[in-house]
Amino acid sequence: MNTGEAAERGNFFKRIDGVIDGARADGSAEDRKPIRRNSRRKGSCEASFWRGTSRQDVQKFLMAARHYERANKEPGKRNGPLGGVALEVLALFANLVNFKSGRLDPSLDYITDKLCRSRDAVVRALKALREHGFIDWLRRFEPIPNEGRGPQVRQVSNAYRLSAPKRALALLGRWAGRPATPDDEQAGREDRAAMEAEYVQTLDLAGLAAFKIDDSDLAKALAAMGKAIDLRESAKRTGYQSTSYSYAGS
Repeated sequence: MNTGEAAERGNFFKRIDGVIDGARADGSAEDRKPIRRNSRRKGSCEASFWRGTSRQDVQKFLMAARHYERANKEPGKRNGPLGGVALEVLALFANLVNFKSGRLDPSLDYITDKLCRSRDAVVRALKALREHGFIDWLRRFEPIPNEGRGPQVRQVSNAYRLSAPKRALALLGRWAGRPATPDDEQAGREDRAAMEAEYVQTLDLAGLAAFKIDDSDLAKALAAMGKAIDLRESAKRTGYQSTSYSYAGS
């Protein structure tokens, strides 16, 4: 027997041993999957990981994620760095998190069923949220009753924690409890200017004078002048209409 044949026979017997061990184990195929690296035992790691939160903070994280997605979307691209599925996942997490304890541990199957998304799409969304600082997670396992040579533990759902990076919170301006950025201040000035222009269009001359002039005496004088002009123009229009009616009746 040459070296190649010996190696092949060795691999064959390893595969046979694996089948036998699997047959001896009472657990399902899912239970026989290897535990992921850096997994922690369920019930022993969450206390220092989960943090209590509030509805306001969770909504702030959602707003920050949406602003972050829009602000960093490249021209011509359909999605930003997070993507639409990631925003859906984050919104679902916002409805599932326990505000008092911070507990959040839905399974992948639960997430995919609720969002009607594929498993791959959800996994990519979770990775994007973690890479950009909107969630973190701990992998977990738990012991299972199993006699024989089969595995004694199995992988369970991750423990998740919501958060938001500072660069995303900064996009919220005053809503984040921080000073507004120059872009936010500029947008606020533009909004106020538009509202002021719309209001000014509704004013008569007297009201416009009172609105534009800070000096009260000057404003009053201009307001009186504007009122007189408005009355004169109104009288002209009334006289014109009366004359038009008299011609039409003759």
